[in-house]
This record gives sequence, structure tokens and C-alpha cells, in this order.
Amino acid sequence: MNRESVVAEALDLLDDVGLDTVSTRRLAKRLGVEQPSLYYHFRTKRDLLAAMAQAAMAPHADAQLPSSEDDWRVWFLENSRSFRRTLLMRRDGARLHAGSTPTGDLDRIRRKMAFLVTSGVPEREAQMAMLAAGRYTVGCVLEEQADVAQPGSEDLPDDVPTLDHEAAFEAGLALILGGLEQRITASGPATVAPPAI
Repeated sequence: MNRESVVAEALDLLDDVGLDTVSTRRLAKRLGVEQPSLYYHFRTKRDLLAAMAQAAMAPHADAQLPSSEDDWRVWFLENSRSFRRTLLMRRDGARLHAGSTPTGDLDRIRRKMAFLVTSGVPEREAQMAMLAAGRYTVGCVLEEQADVAQPGSEDLPDDVPTLDHEAAFEAGLALILGGLEQRITASGPATVAPPAI
């Protein structure tokens, strides 16, 4: 049993029972070990959840970084879509991710920011747009995953429209991008800074 196998089994447990029911006791039982043996790899349940959140984000964290030839607008949209897809891969993925600190992803974040700034987006606007898009995406997925888990939602009256979560996400994302483009236009041409290394 190593750290990676514990995290992988913990993520499978998450998919089976949901975040509220994940416990070190249940995880130890699935692994066929005594609960204290998990403390060799994770001192607290919080440490375990942080490792689970980082591992769950691997598909997004491993996505290709933008290149200088990319259109920043297209990349901005696709980056948020990739984040959403990754959160949706795991049951309660948004709840698991919310509040986590991307310590292993800081270099990638810096490179993404440098790409936006080099593309002409003022640094402050780039920071706020990335933050807004990230929080918006987590919020959308929280709602979507809560909607799926909500019993009786299929019994709503016929005059209550069902929400197309993907279409709603895309509409809001387009508004964020549109607002960013307006801010850039209003502030005039940005000073292009060299990429942060």
C-alpha cells in the first residue's frame, strides 16, 4: 500500500458513497487494513482530502498549456471547459475541490497568467478574470451535482423548465469573456509584459 493507491481507492470510495460519507474507517476497510495504518500516509482526514482533490484535478492539470500562437479568447473558454469537465468526473468533485489550495499547480497558473498578459490582457484584469471564471465554474458544477443528487426533481410540474446545465454554463462563461473584452477595450492597449519564469 502506497500513497497513490490510498488516494486512488479514496477517490473510488468518493464515487461510491459521496463526500459526506467518505471516512478513514471506510477507506481502511476497503483497503483491508487497520485505520491507524492510513496515518502513515496522511496525518489527518483533511490531508487525505487535499491529496484527493489534487489527484482528482489531474486531467485538467495535465492539459496542454497555451502557446504563443493561441488566441487568448479561445484558450480562456477552453480552459474553463476543461476545468468543468474535470470537476464533473468525480461525484461531489466541485465540493471536494472547493477551498483546496493548488500548491502543486502554481507554475502552471503562472504560465497561464503570463500567456494572457503577453496576449495583451492587463495583469489585474487577467487575474480577476481567471479567479471569476474558476469560481463561476465551481459554483456551476456544485449546482449541477446537487441537482443530480436531488430526489424528486423529475416530479416537477410541466411548466417548470428543466435546466440545461451545459448551455447555462456556456452562456455565463461568454458573459465573463465579454466583460473582460470590454474592460480591455475601455482601458486601451495593454503594455505587454514578458512571461514570468
